[in-house]
Amino acid sequence: MFKDKNDVRRVGIIGVGEYLPKKVLTNADLEKIVETSDEWITTRTGIKERRIAAKEEAVSDLAVKAAQAALADAGVLAADLELIIIATITPDMQFPSTACFIQKSLGAKKAACFDISAACAGFVHAIVIAQQFISTGLYKNALVVGVEVLSSITDWQDRNTCVLFGDGAGAAVLAPVKSGGILSSYLGSDGTQAELLMLPAGGSRYPTTHETVDKRMHYLKMQGNEVFKLAVNVMADAAQIVLKKAGLECSDIDLVIPHQANIRILLALAKKLNLPEDKVYFNIEKYGNMSSASTATALCQAIREGRIKKGDIVLLDAFGAGLVWAACVIEW
Repeated sequence: MFKDKNDVRRVGIIGVGEYLPKKVLTNADLEKIVETSDEWITTRTGIKERRIAAKEEAVSDLAVKAAQAALADAGVLAADLELIIIATITPDMQFPSTACFIQKSLGAKKAACFDISAACAGFVHAIVIAQQFISTGLYKNALVVGVEVLSSITDWQDRNTCVLFGDGAGAAVLAPVKSGGILSSYLGSDGTQAELLMLPAGGSRYPTTHETVDKRMHYLKMQGNEVFKLAVNVMADAAQIVLKKAGLECSDIDLVIPHQANIRILLALAKKLNLPEDKVYFNIEKYGNMSSASTATALCQAIREGRIKKGDIVLLDAFGAGLVWAACVIEW
């Protein structure tokens, strides 16, 4: 159960689960809402469709379903959970934490609960945070969920952003493992780029007023071209750093699961890492950018599809608003 003489435990993912809303919003549907076209969206983003939560579905509702699937996969009872970390930028409400609502729904009475806000890199951040709690022995297991209802903060009048985002949830259960597990991790940030991607109003900087509502400041704002320029280099650098920490080369990777932001970013990342495209997992065509849920659901789907086998080296790599980024190397 232990990695070295200091009794620092190896930590791995022992179960995963996902939930995707039933409603599918296609590019053809978007053509009826804003001035755009399937060709324009597909060429620039690689997205054909995305999932949209029902009116009655809040983030915690999606998260609970993904969590239940992950717990079942791991063979862990909710009552035995010791830690719940929820990565989201679309919480049920400002407070209390969405993690507490999920704890209640699951019946995980023993678990400590909190949310983190790391946007699209949230799921990987949460995995790294959970690893620290488990490796030191403070907790014996953890549930991590990346979940978003981005449709609730999407400006459906802005054709440059509304075509990008979707809703969904992916979950993982972490616990000590005898071999493999998380080999290395890396987190980074650059707050000087914060204005490139944000939700301006609703906090203490711009509390909700008629003016902020009229100015549509409660919707996501993004300087897409600038984010694109930074994303490829940030993700490639994070990958190189985390691989070096693990004593590995890019050629050792069996599968990269990157944040699903834009097909051009993902293809450029593969080229920069000198990896064939079949070693990079893509699900952006069907689900769009689901922020913290993107990497989480992609991991679930890659496992279900048999793309990840025992002993494989898997790289999770994500970036998001902040700007923040995160990567970890896992031996499956």
